[in-house]
Amino acid sequence: MLSDEDIGIHRLGMTMADTFKDEETEQFFQLIHMFQRSSLLHMGLLPDQEGNMMFNLGEAKAGIDLLRMLQSKTKGNLADQEERMLKGIVSELQLQFLKAPTRRRQMESDAAQSETIREAFANPQSGPVEDLSSPVDSEE
Repeated sequence: MLSDEDIGIHRLGMTMADTFKDEETEQFFQLIHMFQRSSLLHMGLLPDQEGNMMFNLGEAKAGIDLLRMLQSKTKGNLADQEERMLKGIVSELQLQFLKAPTRRRQMESDAAQSETIREAFANPQSGPVEDLSSPVDSEE
């Protein structure tokens, strides 16, 4: 899972208020952070409120597309640091979006394997059996 530090919203333990020069810029990046978290949630990188991981790549793509639109519409109106942060956030989300299908398959495979193990312990009579005994040598 990625943390906010990995994505770039918080730096060195600083809060948003410490990072941005004015309240409007802080609010703008709160909006960016909201779309970022939504995209991360829908790519299975953040758990939902119940702790479940979800995959809805359509929603993740919509969040990334909105961030790209904001990036395009604000070009030339942001300070260099703000522009770099937004570019970094969008780039990281795009990279994670490309990795999401593989991550989803792996999580589904892990869940299926865990279920098989759980089932074997719940019903040991019907679980998989492996004979580890060695064959008895017959005396001639």
